[in-house]
Amino acid sequence: MERNIQKIGLINLAILLAVGLGGFAIAGYANSLAGPVNVVFIGTGFLVAAVSWFQMRLEERERLEKLELDELAKGHASSALFEAKDAEVFPAQRSREQFERFFVPIFTILLCIGQGVAAFLFWRWLSQPATITELKEPKMALFFCGFFFLLLFIFGRFSANKARLENERLLRPGAGYMLLNAWISAAVAIGALFVLIEFPRADYFVARGLCVLLGLTALETLIVLLLEIYRPRVKGKIERPLYESRLVGLLGQPEGLVTTAAQALDYQFGFKVSETWFYRLFVERALAVLICLQFAVLLLSTSVVFIEAGEQGVLERFGRPVEGRVLLQPGLNFKFPWPIDRVYRFRTQQIQSFEIGATPEPGKEEGKIVLWTVAHTKEDNFLVANREPGSTELSNTNNPAGSNRRTPPVSLVTGTIPVQYQITDLAAWAYNNEDSPSLLEDLATREVVRFLVGADMNEVMSSGRLEAAEQLRQRIQAAADSQKLGAKVVSVGLQDLHPPVKVAPDYEKVIGAIHSKAAKILAARADEIKTNALAEAQATNVINIASTYSTRTEISKLAEAALFTNQIPAYKAAPSVYVQRAYLQMLANSTPNARKYVLLTTNTHDVLQFDLQEKIRSDILNIAVPETKK
Repeated sequence: MERNIQKIGLINLAILLAVGLGGFAIAGYANSLAGPVNVVFIGTGFLVAAVSWFQMRLEERERLEKLELDELAKGHASSALFEAKDAEVFPAQRSREQFERFFVPIFTILLCIGQGVAAFLFWRWLSQPATITELKEPKMALFFCGFFFLLLFIFGRFSANKARLENERLLRPGAGYMLLNAWISAAVAIGALFVLIEFPRADYFVARGLCVLLGLTALETLIVLLLEIYRPRVKGKIERPLYESRLVGLLGQPEGLVTTAAQALDYQFGFKVSETWFYRLFVERALAVLICLQFAVLLLSTSVVFIEAGEQGVLERFGRPVEGRVLLQPGLNFKFPWPIDRVYRFRTQQIQSFEIGATPEPGKEEGKIVLWTVAHTKEDNFLVANREPGSTELSNTNNPAGSNRRTPPVSLVTGTIPVQYQITDLAAWAYNNEDSPSLLEDLATREVVRFLVGADMNEVMSSGRLEAAEQLRQRIQAAADSQKLGAKVVSVGLQDLHPPVKVAPDYEKVIGAIHSKAAKILAARADEIKTNALAEAQATNVINIASTYSTRTEISKLAEAALFTNQIPAYKAAPSVYVQRAYLQMLANSTPNARKYVLLTTNTHDVLQFDLQEKIRSDILNIAVPETKK
């Protein structure tokens, strides 16, 4: 029986070697990305099968050695030969123990390192853009990988059942790797099949998945090695081989999960639950059906797509747009299950934006007012023109001739330039260019640099800011239209342009001096206007007063002349009466508030008495008294 197990192990070793060489040749000929990773798994299985087969031979030698010694002990029971030490009597046993003590751990460590390094190198190799190539001969890869799957699966299943039924622990590692390599060959064949049905990156995705699996096996081997250090040793107890991977065995024989679950249930309930009719009917028979139904429902659920409001979807079948149904509108849409059809959503109604000239830094507070002298984010400098007529001449100290040079008519500005855009033609946006958002950002950056080189710094940062933003928007839109991006540039903001942080304080001083100069000029002009206006007003006032006095004097004199002319006829008519009247009129005008007494008789001697006391005012005596009610 033992020799039969060794033959099975040797056959497995030969099959793994043949499949590995054939897989290496097919991977190179078909230019497959998943093929080299598959060859690494086959090579790992070959090494594990070789070590396990060699360990089988050592155990077989040990068994034969003990049988021979037992036969000799029966005929020479008192011989001193059999009283020697075990190390001298059982050399085969000592060789097997030394092999398990030293060679197996060293081999497992090297295996772990090799798997980890191979996973890392393959992952980095697949990450390079030049590595991603199409599968040249998918039909040949499909045929041979399918043949490798059948070959490995048949012999691997036979070996696994043989090891399980006869409890051959050294046959399990090779059988597990054969079954795992069978499934990996099937995965490579499925990738080639998808390439045939116009899904060209399927082989690349299979290679990525195999790299992850290779890394997981290396991690599991490392964990087993660490646990082996602290594992208690029991003399006489047969342990699992250190190089046997439980992950490989589980992936190669997934039905082992059901067996493990059955054993756990038997242990928890205290009786053979796995032998009941319920377990056999609903777990062993119906579980696979239920899993398949769940998988089918999961695939069918990918046939229903909901496009949100404000979005549009692009429908692709095997990586190509579906003719007649390229764009999906908002609402409920149906498609073939994944991975046949895939939908990519785009926000066509939303205004999207990106920023030029600034790289956002994590931890920076947004929405906070920041001065020019404080760095907003990691900002880039832009070269702008400076049209100031007076450039300062600087002496060149490095020039021994002492020649002078002028400062170049350019300046630097920094800041964040937000660009807002909207997708107007989704088909052009998705298919005319490989990466439309990055292309639009690059075009906008190019136009910003070109525009600022020919723009004046003072105009861009002051009165010409809005006009410059509109010109820049038009230039970016023209560049986007030339590339058929299918996007509309809504606005370009130049509000955050400012001098670099290092020169911002000096720039503020210059601007402050300019503003102070302008303020003084305006104050002088205001004082000039005020002084001239006051002088003109005073001159006008003097002229008006003189004109009024002249007019009044002329009119007064004319009135006096007219009065004298009219008085002459009256005087001539009655000279005594006119004189007396003029006298009395003068007296009345001179004493308007004095009381006057007129004595008409002149031939009497009258005595006049005057009471000069101050009398009560008549307005006080004439106060109205309110009537009392009766």
